[in-house]
Amino acid sequence: MEQVVIVAGGAPNLWPEMEGYRKESTAWIGVDRGAYYLLERGILPRLAVGDFDSLSASQLETVEAIVEEIHYSIPEKDDTDTQLALVLALKGYPDAEVILIGATGGRLDHFLSNLWLPLEPRFQSQLRRIKLLDQQNSISYYLPGDYQLTKESDKEYLAYVCLTAVEKLSLYDAKYQLTNYQTSLPMSFASNEFIGETSHFSFESGIVAVIQSKDLA
Repeated sequence: MEQVVIVAGGAPNLWPEMEGYRKESTAWIGVDRGAYYLLERGILPRLAVGDFDSLSASQLETVEAIVEEIHYSIPEKDDTDTQLALVLALKGYPDAEVILIGATGGRLDHFLSNLWLPLEPRFQSQLRRIKLLDQQNSISYYLPGDYQLTKESDKEYLAYVCLTAVEKLSLYDAKYQLTNYQTSLPMSFASNEFIGETSHFSFESGIVAVIQSKDLA
């Protein structure tokens, strides 16, 4: 599999365009209500994960009748259903990109939990494989190194978000540049822009999220 798409329970009107992921090389995982949303859109998840407390009895019956593999969780647990799905995705598809949809918008506590997922020690070594997408944003994660970004054709803005303390952050060829910046606190360098089709950045310690985004028309 080239990609695993995990669909959480966020409202489908906030999802990105999905047609590009409807291919044989994509494995779908539905998280709680996300499994039902996928079925509503004619997409059969390989796996459903959750306590399914957000579904009605008839909706859960539909999921159980159609989805072949279901991992049930209990409402009172240490991991969220999305965390459980991410564990299964990273283990079951060790070479695939993992895209998380339906994890932004809505409740801020849910969004922050999902934004910070790759910072967990058990996920950090795999964070380059993880991306969050919604209708306006794509969020990818980076460990220290030197990277070149490619502009997404529908996105206007670029942000570098220091999720931890970061040392020697340099933005070389974005509209607003930076040289060897250090911060001891999380902070966001927002509303930057590409000046071409690529942009190059580097840093020496910490974790950085890069967000490409756009305004809604």
